[in-house]
Amino acid sequence: MLLMVETFLKYLSFEKRYSQHTVEAYRKDLLQFSEFLNTDYEISDLCEVKHPQVRAWVVNLMDDGLSPKSVNRKIATLKSYYKFLLARDYLEVNPTTQIKPLKTQKDLPSFVKEEEITDLLDRVEFSSDFSGQRDKLLLELLYSTGIRLAELQGLKETDVNFYENTIRVLGKRNKERIIPVGNSLIQLIGNYQNLKKEMGMKEDILMVTDAGKKLYPMFIYRKVKAYLSAVTTLSKKSPHVMRHTFATHLLNKGADLNAVKDLLGHTSLAATQVYTHNSIEKLKAAFDQAHPKA
Repeated sequence: MLLMVETFLKYLSFEKRYSQHTVEAYRKDLLQFSEFLNTDYEISDLCEVKHPQVRAWVVNLMDDGLSPKSVNRKIATLKSYYKFLLARDYLEVNPTTQIKPLKTQKDLPSFVKEEEITDLLDRVEFSSDFSGQRDKLLLELLYSTGIRLAELQGLKETDVNFYENTIRVLGKRNKERIIPVGNSLIQLIGNYQNLKKEMGMKEDILMVTDAGKKLYPMFIYRKVKAYLSAVTTLSKKSPHVMRHTFATHLLNKGADLNAVKDLLGHTSLAATQVYTHNSIEKLKAAFDQAHPKA
C-alpha cells in the first residue's frame, strides 16, 4: 500500500507538478484514511476498499467536527488516488465514484480596506535596519503583486528585473508568470538588497530571515498577522488575505477581469470571478446610498 501511495505522490510532484505543500496534504489524507481502515475494518490494502468504507470514513470525519470544506478536500484526495490506480489497472472499480462532495457555504474572500492598507504601508513606521526594511518589503510584495505565500518564499534575487519593473514568479505546477510592479517597490527591493550585501548575506533567495535563511511559512504568517492587527479588525489576517486584497482593489478600480486572472496565476476565469462579488457589493452599497428608488 505504502509503495503505491509513494508512487502516486511522485506522480503528483513530477508529472502534475503539484507544490510540496499540496503533495504533503495528499500524503496526510491517505495515511489518515489508511489508519481508519486498519482500525475499523482491519483492511491494510487500499486496493481492497469498497464504497461503504469510503462513505463510512466521510461520516466519521463529519462526526469529528471537520468542516465540509476540509472533508471535501479529503474526498478529492481519494478520488485522485483511485483514479490514478484505475488508470494503471490496479483496480477494476473505483470505490469513490458514488461519493459526492458536501454542500459548503460560499464565503466572500476577506480583504483589507484601501484606507487600512494605506495606513499600514504609508503611515506605519518601519525601522531602518534590515529587519524593518525586510518586513516592509514582505508586506509591499504581497499587496503589490498578489503572490501566494509559497511564491514569495521562492522568489530569487534574479527574478527582479530593475530595467523593466517586473518580477518573475514561479507559480503552481511550475507555471511562470511576469508581474509588473511600480517604481516605489523596485526602489524598496534595491535598498533591501543593499542591506543584505552590507550584512554579508549571499543567499540567492530574495526574502530571508535576520540570520540570512529562507523565510519559512510560520514566519510570514506571524509577520502579516502582527502588522495587519495594527490597522484592521478582520478576523482573518493572513498572506492569502493580502492576495484577496490585491485582487479586490484592482477590480474595484476597474481592472479587466482577464488581466487580474493572469496576474494571480489562475488557470480559469471562474477562480477569479469570486472577487467580483466584493465589487458588486460595493456597487449595491453605492446604489442604496444614492439612488432615490433604492
